[in-house]
Amino acid sequence: MAGKATLQQMNPEKILIRSTNWIGDAVMTTPAVHTIRENFPKAEITMLAMPWVADIFRLSPDVDKILVYDKKDLFPGRIKGVLKLAHHLKQYHFDAAILLQNAFEAAFLAWMAGIPLRAGYKRDGRGLLLSHGVELTPEIRARHQVHYYQMMLAGLGLDLGPDKLRLPLSEELTGWAKGYIECLKEQRPFSTQDGKTYADDQSTDIEDKMVTDLPIIGFNPGAAYGPAKRWPAEKFGQLAALIAHHYGEKGCLILVFGTKDDTDAARVIKEYSARTHFHVIDMTAKTSLQQVMALIQCCHVFVTNDSGLMHVAAGLETPTIAIFGSTDHIATGPFSERSKVIRQVMACSPCLQAECPQKHLHCLEEISSQAIYLEVAKMLDGGLQQSLGSGVGR
Repeated sequence: MAGKATLQQMNPEKILIRSTNWIGDAVMTTPAVHTIRENFPKAEITMLAMPWVADIFRLSPDVDKILVYDKKDLFPGRIKGVLKLAHHLKQYHFDAAILLQNAFEAAFLAWMAGIPLRAGYKRDGRGLLLSHGVELTPEIRARHQVHYYQMMLAGLGLDLGPDKLRLPLSEELTGWAKGYIECLKEQRPFSTQDGKTYADDQSTDIEDKMVTDLPIIGFNPGAAYGPAKRWPAEKFGQLAALIAHHYGEKGCLILVFGTKDDTDAARVIKEYSARTHFHVIDMTAKTSLQQVMALIQCCHVFVTNDSGLMHVAAGLETPTIAIFGSTDHIATGPFSERSKVIRQVMACSPCLQAECPQKHLHCLEEISSQAIYLEVAKMLDGGLQQSLGSGVGR
């Protein structure tokens, strides 16, 4: 970018950020988004994001507006949809587009929208469409994804903010989650009225009826990328049975999170602890992303595959056990000191494949439920008593 004015020198007043397309990647960009805000405190910052990612940024103080890139209904068609969205973006008169997404389409869209300053990594054949391109070096590729996005901004001349994930939740969301958890503990129904949440039994205040000695463990058996990232549902089920057996009559709550694609896995998990069915609650496809985030914040331990919700848990500083198979724990592991990665070291890993090229999945199959249970027990012993003092979760 020699000879060109830097982003700081140009001082854009209206900035469009093109978000990444997956929940986990979006979480890992939150330090970079904060860096952009810190460098341009007076700018109006708009985030362009896919519908399933938008909730990551809706509560962010670093973002002023959200534009949803809805390819299904608002902007359908691989070419027609992009052209329609570009025309739509023109009306906002953005001064700059900072492309966190790596795809060629992101640069093409910003160019078609007439945004004069277009910044991002020079990759995927889009270098000529960028006014301010950053070279992607092998050193950057080897770093954790949090640093990957921050280093792009460093290459644009911005002063970097802290490498800290940022997932602020509203008091309304956290209150909803606490109320929901208490009703699950006491097996009471829960309802929503006028945008607020209530226990159907209003005779006693929730705070007065808290059950403070019930551990809350989150499970996330899914992973959108493919089966080579998914620890078998049967092993999650065995883990649930071990945890439930340990707590016995005292009880615990195991919340199984995921999309509708994970409902079968949740069923398998419940079947393994059928004699203690109250311990396992199927939450798949029953909540919004923000509600899931608030519930994960209530968990004393979160057991997960390498997935978007793993990064959510890291961003919320929930103690996390992350099970890795085919993917790279260095580049995409949970960015949190309160997490532990469990993986089986194999000559073929990380292969980065969605399905096992060797047709055996030993990298996941050889991780036992007993081994994960021991890690869960350590985390509960280390932090449960302190967190229970606050009533619900953390």
